[in-house]
Parts: sequence; structure tokens; C-alpha cells
Amino acid sequence: MSDLSALTPGTWNVDPAHSTVGFVARHLMITKVRGRFTDFSGVIEVGPDPLQSTVRATVDLASITTGDEARDAHLRSADFFDTEGGDSPTMSFVSTGLKDDDGDYVLFGDLTVKGVTRQVEFALDFEGVNTDPWGNTKAGFTAETEISRKDFGLEWNVALETGGVLVSDKVKVQLDIQAAKQT
Repeated sequence: MSDLSALTPGTWNVDPAHSTVGFVARHLMITKVRGRFTDFSGVIEVGPDPLQSTVRATVDLASITTGDEARDAHLRSADFFDTEGGDSPTMSFVSTGLKDDDGDYVLFGDLTVKGVTRQVEFALDFEGVNTDPWGNTKAGFTAETEISRKDFGLEWNVALETGGVLVSDKVKVQLDIQAAKQT
């Protein structure tokens, strides 16, 4: 993990071609299903003190992909995200703070899914800054949090005869972000 002081103040735009907004949920209580969203945007405003930086991001929920079209269609349905008939076709994140906890960074913010907003904490790793062959300054970040999907009104499930449920309540949100310094 790198020191945030390598970030220069200004606007940094998330590069979706070199970033991933993903998640992991348990299926049948025995395996992990991984998915991601392919349509998203984000802006990081870095202040003179990097710990005063802010993040705003938006994800198009209809862009969900898990590698199985039937499952993806179910996730887009009213049982989950309701991307066609719902009032909230996007998920958003707005940061409320950034803390250095003895070299481990924690990003706090408000996550909104289906019109429900909850505060979340991401364990954040700053991977450093580099310049691409075309002279663009890029920064890398990874972040992870675990949320309860029920906290956001995503309650569809099926009870299993052997006990447990078809889809876990807990979902890990995993981010691999590359941001480009705006010139």
C-alpha cells in the first residue's frame, strides 16, 4: 500500500476501461457467485490534504453481469434491482470521510441502492500513481466492503429444505479502480 501523499490535488476521473466494480455472494450456502457492473462512472476530488478528498460514483444497475444470462435477467427483475420498472435504475456512492488508521485507509460514505441509503465503510488500499505512455497521470485503488442486501430492500430468497437459503444476505463489494488526473 502506498502513501496518499503521492496524489496531487485536483479532479481524478474513474477510467471504466481499467476498473472493475464487482461483487461476491454465496449461492446455496456452499459456493461463491461473482458478478460485476460494466457501466459506471466516478470522480475523485483530491484536496491539498488527501484525507480531505471526496468520491462520487454512479453505477447503472442494468449493466450487471454474472456470466449467466438467466441469472442476470432475474437480478434486473422486480425481485432484485427492478431496472426496467423501478424508480432507481442506478446505485450511487458519495463519500463522507477518509481515515488513515495506522497506514490502513477507511473510506466512509453513503451507498444508495433502490432509493435506500446506508452508510458503508470500505477498506481502501492506495496502489500508487504512475504515468502511461501518452503522458496521462493515473492512480490505482482497491477497496472492499460487505453489505447486507436486505438493508437495501433486496430481500428475495428461497428457503432450502436442508436449511439455509438460496442466496446469501451478505454481499462483498469489491472495487479495482484506476483514475486519470484531469488536465
